[in-house]
Amino acid sequence: MLPDQSGTNATTKSPESTAGRWAQIGQRVRAYQHKNNSGHVPVMLDEVLAYLNPKDGGVYVDGTFGTGGYARGILEAADCKVYAIDRDPAAIAKAKQMADEFNGRLIPLSGCFGDVATLLRAANSGPVDGLVLDLGVSSPQLDEAGRGFSFREDGPLDMRMGSSGQTAADIVNNASEQELADIIFEYGEDRAARRLARRIVAARADAPITTTRQLTKIVHDVLPMHGGHKTDTATRTFQALRIAVNDELGELDRALAAAPALLRAGGRLVVVSFHSLEDARVKRFFRRHSGQQAAPSRHAPQQHQAQAAEPLFTLPVAKTVAASDAETAANPRARSAKLRVAERTHAPYEGGVHA
Repeated sequence: MLPDQSGTNATTKSPESTAGRWAQIGQRVRAYQHKNNSGHVPVMLDEVLAYLNPKDGGVYVDGTFGTGGYARGILEAADCKVYAIDRDPAAIAKAKQMADEFNGRLIPLSGCFGDVATLLRAANSGPVDGLVLDLGVSSPQLDEAGRGFSFREDGPLDMRMGSSGQTAADIVNNASEQELADIIFEYGEDRAARRLARRIVAARADAPITTTRQLTKIVHDVLPMHGGHKTDTATRTFQALRIAVNDELGELDRALAAAPALLRAGGRLVVVSFHSLEDARVKRFFRRHSGQQAAPSRHAPQQHQAQAAEPLFTLPVAKTVAASDAETAANPRARSAKLRVAERTHAPYEGGVHA
């Protein structure tokens, strides 16, 4: 187990003690991913395994299966069982193939990780020893032009992680100017949200906006690219629409709220996030339910009073953990990754936890 660390706000580099067994497993998994999954490697796998600490006979949940890097690492680390959740049909198909490889120790569950409690109940799972969430879009989704997530490749303006529901094109062509501005500002944190929304509405009046290239051009007309930009100016708009299409923050809130009932005492919740909106929610939830938040008012609901007196979680590491320099050099996607971990206490739980 990694040593405890104090502090609440700063980010620490992952400890050297993640070397050894976890690094060996991580190296094997990354080699497998490079060979069989077009180089799509799991971010901070060594750290995830170290904090999750899989044990023989344990039951774990990979809430965002993707190409299966975390699940594979957990299954190789211990003689345990892993429930693999994903809303993407392509990911579930991959999980079913992987289940055969591990003799049934991997159980694919098709659905959203925000519905983890319902999915596990339907699968007749009891309490689990760990839940890991790798938030955001997966590399295969981002790299496939036909999914519409990337502004770098032209494709249909879709952005759905699953196969149902509204698309980004539906939002762009049907939402009001105010709704578009709110989405871009809230989920993209873009101060040009009103100008962008105004330009989108003007453009769609001439013809529907149906492709990523069309939308990228509109953004670049408002926010031209020049040498001073480190990232493409379309990044925030695409992020905002993706979050809205997939209700990503709602999914995260629901999964966090479900975790206390799912985890047995000593079970770990490990979350890897990639932008401030996600990390802020995770941080707030962990602080609220680990006793690090100020005691609630006497007028607050009784359940909140009980949580303040007897925390549902402890924080094995109170800071965020960042990827190592070596990993960020090898995998640029890891640069923005932040890992947080919480451990379930023996405190009784009666439901009603808010994310």
